[in-house]
Amino acid sequence: MQSAAAIGLLRPCAARPILKSPSPGAARLPASRLPASRTALRLPAAAPRAGLVAAAGLGRIGLVPASPEQEKRSDCLVAAAAAGKASAGEEAGEESGAALAKTLQLGVFFGLWYLFNIYFNIYNKQVLKVFPYPINITTVQFAVGTTISLFMWATGILKRPKISGAQLLAILPLAIVHTMGNLFTNMSLGKVAVSFTHTIKAMEPFFSVLLSAMFLGELPTPWVVLSLLPIVGGVALASISEASFNWAGFLSAMASNVTFQSRNVLSKKLMLKKEASLDNINLFSIITVMSFFLLAPVTLLTEGVKVTPTYLQSAGLNLQQVYTRSLIAAFCFHAYQQVSYMILARVSPVTHSVGNCVKRVVVIVTSVLFFKTPVSPINSIGTAIALAGVFLYSQLKRLQPKPKAA
Repeated sequence: MQSAAAIGLLRPCAARPILKSPSPGAARLPASRLPASRTALRLPAAAPRAGLVAAAGLGRIGLVPASPEQEKRSDCLVAAAAAGKASAGEEAGEESGAALAKTLQLGVFFGLWYLFNIYFNIYNKQVLKVFPYPINITTVQFAVGTTISLFMWATGILKRPKISGAQLLAILPLAIVHTMGNLFTNMSLGKVAVSFTHTIKAMEPFFSVLLSAMFLGELPTPWVVLSLLPIVGGVALASISEASFNWAGFLSAMASNVTFQSRNVLSKKLMLKKEASLDNINLFSIITVMSFFLLAPVTLLTEGVKVTPTYLQSAGLNLQQVYTRSLIAAFCFHAYQQVSYMILARVSPVTHSVGNCVKRVVVIVTSVLFFKTPVSPINSIGTAIALAGVFLYSQLKRLQPKPKAA
């Protein structure tokens, strides 16, 4: 059996006396830190706050008081570790809060998109029933949109774009088809039920595929082509059973589909190079202003100005009611399109397409309930099939490979 002297505990040390009888609270030195011949030493369990540290050197091991520098360093390490954990927790909480805020904001935008669209269709239809001049009404809507755009630029709510004459010429074709698309929509709403107009407009994907193949050379996959069948079949089924059907309303809605999808094709074909300040909302605002100046002379040459108080009173119309509903419809007309662009800037085109499909369902249902539109079972089935086809198309379009850049 080895003596105490053999393991060095009783050897005197001039610089650092070894504590022969450590206090019961002294720290236990791990056995792994001892030489093989000295692992028989067993030290007390824990060190007090004042601190005794293991000291090794020149064949001796002992417990000595911790220096103030070592205690300070230890406290700093503990504080840094605690601060790191707290910082990580705060960052995770901030990220979670930011994600929740974005989700709520997006939900508000979708709600406003649907709400403005519902109010536009209801008030617009009420005006068109008593005031059958769609060109005048469309011009008023573009005039209100122009006023809103100029106000937003003047007040700095929307950054004023820097645009060249060459860019304006490139935008002009887009403004022309945008004007025609909205005019045809109003012509259809004036002739047939709101629900039927939006059922016909569900055929937009059909014309999108057709025009893209004709002018852009973008051939769809067989699955995308198959998804168009329920759209076409559903619209046909709804049309043959529609109580308010007439060819003027039907063809106007179809013309609206062609012009709006032509706008999308032209956007790709022209490859408009936008400056940093010309985002989608600014582009829409510029198109709105141009549409007003394009349609105003057409109004003078065709219907004439029919929105004057003198004409409305001579026609026996309620002046305040017509003006109020027209202005609300015009404001909602501009607002829902601007919110739509704001949503498109935050989500993928496929998500936006699905949201647009849901919006059409909401508008159809609310208009049927509000105007008490008679709907037959066959009409309901046809509309449901067409909208289901639009949803299927939007999902399959996401899987279609993108055309390779030249």
